[in-house]
Amino acid sequence: MGPWRCLLLLPLLAPALRAQQQHLMEYVERRITMLEERISQWHDQSSRYSTELRDFKNQVLGMLEAAEKEREAMRAEAESAAVRVDRLEREVDYLETQNPAPPCVEVDETLMGKQVATAKQRKNEKYTKLTDCSDTIASIRAMKILKRFGSASGLWTKDAAGSSEKIYVFDGTANDTVYVFPRMREFTLFSATRKAARIKLPYPWVGTGHLVYDGHLYYIRQQGLSFQVIKFNLANKTVVDSSVFPAEEQIPVFGLSPSTYIEVSADEEGLWAVYATKEDEKNMCLAKLDPATLDIEQMWDTPCPRENAEGAFVVCGALHVVYNTRLPSRARVQCVFDVSGTLAPEDASLVYFPKRYGSHSSLKYSPLERQIYAWDDGYQIIYRMEMKKKLEV
Repeated sequence: MGPWRCLLLLPLLAPALRAQQQHLMEYVERRITMLEERISQWHDQSSRYSTELRDFKNQVLGMLEAAEKEREAMRAEAESAAVRVDRLEREVDYLETQNPAPPCVEVDETLMGKQVATAKQRKNEKYTKLTDCSDTIASIRAMKILKRFGSASGLWTKDAAGSSEKIYVFDGTANDTVYVFPRMREFTLFSATRKAARIKLPYPWVGTGHLVYDGHLYYIRQQGLSFQVIKFNLANKTVVDSSVFPAEEQIPVFGLSPSTYIEVSADEEGLWAVYATKEDEKNMCLAKLDPATLDIEQMWDTPCPRENAEGAFVVCGALHVVYNTRLPSRARVQCVFDVSGTLAPEDASLVYFPKRYGSHSSLKYSPLERQIYAWDDGYQIIYRMEMKKKLEV
């Protein structure tokens, strides 16, 4: 076909080509419209799903918050119930001690009567020493202030009869939780109690006359008008023994420490108890304790007055009483009572403590280290002592 024929056919084919293009454009527009509708539908569904998911998330969060509040409420109720149960157990224990079974009452009264009778028979007798210790304090060689911890009154000490490095801290004059630091370093370096273990005692203590001796804690519990010595095993956290102290109408043993009625002390000879009664309210009394049974082995009336006394400790069988004034000044050992009779009170040295912050609330003698752990107006202090033989005084 020649070129001129193609030119003749072009006018005839142009309308067909334009119609075909029109149909193609309409098809493309329809497909684009359908895609736009689907995209719009997908967008609407996505928005709806996002809204539903957000609502579901808010609903779940609300349920979790409600569950957390219910859990806190249940925990608070459980803690409250535990406190009530603990209080109930203490009340039941108190009622049992006040109204024990008749057979036990008869046995306890018999044992108590024998104990008191034996102690009174040996009252004020000369003591036969168990060791050859014949030292007395010549002077306070040094004073080391470690830190300030807790309230104004308290007690800190090591085991007076063991080699343990643990530090036991009794904060306050009425509490039931003992802080235990593994070593002196942890107690000295850290102001908080995060490095300390806590021992919750079955009964609260009273005063600052407690003692750690040979793995046991000997502490004072008050029951009405009477006082009880509790022997508590520090290893298994149980009460090993307890005994009502056989003294009637007790009064504070130290004039400047009105919360302390019994001061349990340890020395080279064993355990001692310093106390006072209304029978002789001016002076202190001393008793030798059996650490195994808590029995009173022997008792003495001492010439040491209670007035202006702030603390006491025993060294080699001799009671040393520390005195101060109502307005705290320099403390001093002004009365010494030797149960073996080898040291007369008038022959004892008058020992002065270095000037401190206030007044001692506790003085714990360590017979192994020959030093005193003191609590002075919230400050924990160590006094190192110079010793000499009693015959040289």
